[in-house]
Amino acid sequence: MTNQRTSKLAGALGQLAEHLQWLRDEGVAAVAADPKLVQALGRRVPTAGHAAAGAGRKAGDQPRARAAASPAAPAADAPELEAARAALADVAKRVAVCRQCPLGRARSRTVPGQGHPHPAIMFVGEGPGEEEDRQGLAFVGAAGQLLSRQILRMGLTRAEVFIGNIVKCRPPGNRPPLPDEMAACLPYLREQIAILKPKVIVCLGGTAVKGLLGVTTGITRLRGQWHSCAGVDVMPTYHPSYLLRGGGEDKARWWEVWNDLVAVLARIGRPPPPR
Repeated sequence: MTNQRTSKLAGALGQLAEHLQWLRDEGVAAVAADPKLVQALGRRVPTAGHAAAGAGRKAGDQPRARAAASPAAPAADAPELEAARAALADVAKRVAVCRQCPLGRARSRTVPGQGHPHPAIMFVGEGPGEEEDRQGLAFVGAAGQLLSRQILRMGLTRAEVFIGNIVKCRPPGNRPPLPDEMAACLPYLREQIAILKPKVIVCLGGTAVKGLLGVTTGITRLRGQWHSCAGVDVMPTYHPSYLLRGGGEDKARWWEVWNDLVAVLARIGRPPPPR
């Protein structure tokens, strides 16, 4: 139970960090905060790893220094990371004023995507939903919560990957984006891929596969098989919303997604965490 609460807290803190990063990219220099909240966040919150380490640590022992670089992201110099952040912020600013398709006239906020500026893994979904349209962040609704759990199960955090969509504006009624809408938005996504330089792209659902790879084969036949886009390995798998709705009662689909994610971890040279 403690590990479950810790995982939920870690996911929530990761989303908070992403939102603050998005605000910084939008030019917000400061935000108002409740002093009690700041005080609470300032307290040390142990992670599952810290708890396990603390259980076996003798009195007086010093904790080991945390690794300087995440094993989930390629090593990069600080100037390179800052240059990537600046380039991604420039894409986000152009997306924010884009009116190249009808979706731009109905949106509340654009959703350019967020995450590590030089990740090993990039997740690409279909398009923003209602909650994403409200917050301006990708995958923060129910499907996003499941994706967060899947990423944590991989031994990663959302801050170590990049999460985006084929289109940057919410289609009306959460319908799939139309071909012309995807075509208008794809240049932004391709530019992001060139900036991010991921080792692997995980396509979440058939619409993402169709938009990114230009194929019409169904996701059931494509998932679990490696493809390529702009020199980057692509793994198609089911969208989290499918697992929550249409495939929610078929646990075999959940295991198929996990097997796909294990293959992704193997491709970047990272073993899956023990259960």
